[in-house]
Amino acid sequence: MTPTQSEDYPFVKELVTDESGQVRQVVLQLDDYRHLLQAIEDQGLYQAMQQVKHEKPLSLAEALNALDVDKD
Repeated sequence: MTPTQSEDYPFVKELVTDESGQVRQVVLQLDDYRHLLQAIEDQGLYQAMQQVKHEKPLSLAEALNALDVDKD
């Protein structure tokens, strides 16, 4: 197996390997890590939106009733 280099991956600052050369940890810049988290969250939101895109929107009263919340 060819050794993995951090240059092979975008954002990776350093790869931490075990004694056998297997990558066990990845070191990233904090800003890059935050951008990756945001991208994952955005993808999750997109998937959730796609799952409900054909559902009929609820009015506020209907939504509160569905949640069993009193409107004050």
